[in-house]
Amino acid sequence: MNVEDILEKAILRQSLTREEAYFLYDNASLHELTSVADAIRHMTVADPEVVTWQIDRNVNITNVCKSGCKFCNFHCKPHQTEKAYITTMAEYRTKIDEAVKLGADQLLLQGGLHPRLGIEFYETLFRQLKKEYPTLRLNALGAPEVSHIAQISGITTLETLERLKAAGLDTLPGAGAEILSDDVRKRISPAKPSAREWVRVMHEAHKLGITSTATMMYGHAEQPHQRIDHLITIRDLQALRPEGSRGFTAFIPWVFCPKGTELEREGISPRFSATEYLRIIAMSRIILNNITNIQASWLTVGKEVAELALKSGANDMGSIMIEENVVSSAGATTRFDREAMKATIRRAGFTPRLRDQLYNYREEII
Repeated sequence: MNVEDILEKAILRQSLTREEAYFLYDNASLHELTSVADAIRHMTVADPEVVTWQIDRNVNITNVCKSGCKFCNFHCKPHQTEKAYITTMAEYRTKIDEAVKLGADQLLLQGGLHPRLGIEFYETLFRQLKKEYPTLRLNALGAPEVSHIAQISGITTLETLERLKAAGLDTLPGAGAEILSDDVRKRISPAKPSAREWVRVMHEAHKLGITSTATMMYGHAEQPHQRIDHLITIRDLQALRPEGSRGFTAFIPWVFCPKGTELEREGISPRFSATEYLRIIAMSRIILNNITNIQASWLTVGKEVAELALKSGANDMGSIMIEENVVSSAGATTRFDREAMKATIRRAGFTPRLRDQLYNYREEII
């Protein structure tokens, strides 16, 4: 086994074995990985001179969550009534109106595992939002929330997804993946559904024609090869999507932000390095031979490293994030407006193009 042969296999868009992926991650130079990943990007995306971006707003349905993830400062326990909230329709209207004025076409709705919010609550919420804002896309919840809603509602996850889709759910975010390894999940988010459950819910969503994204939060309690295992799980799940289903539209790896978290108090220190992030971006492009879009996580790595990621296999910069609470509460401080986003993409040598959640180009309204 040698690096050159494995990279040649990757260039041909063939699926690497687990052992080949491990060997490549461990032995290839950063230059070798990023050069091949960039070449694959040129072969994969519709226009290699374009980098896409998006305008949306991340609104938290509630901050109440029983999961108790040790990397999250945002949530509160159900009994912490002085901190707990559920976003009201009046608040949604204010937030959506502000976002639409800035050009948003989508609402990213995320919450927590609230012990009293069952399927009827979300059906009512989604229907009301669609009634008042019929053209606004709802990119909502995530596999753990779907699993939790099903459990407390006494129905299957498939029925939950069917009912959410009928109520207005358009797409499913990749939230809650973290690292798809149960030993890691037990360490960092012991009350969250298992890795197998995350995979199962995503597969059900794809069978229903609900497109989604996939994510990976790394740099905490996992071992390096578990990152590769995570990528292979995502690739293999994408291969199971039914004919006619897009499945995952994009993959987004992001770095654990430790500030003030329970994991930090347990002694897990930041493990971010720009070179390691670029290796992961490149490996994502190389391994995920059936997912078109790789997103640079500027929020967690900063503008300069995100620019380098665009030469290392990434082709998308995600959203300007009019609002974001969870990662920001753990120390992420980078901010973008639309002009800064476009300037960053141009500085990296690409043409910025505004997109929607399905990676269709949008006309930008000034």
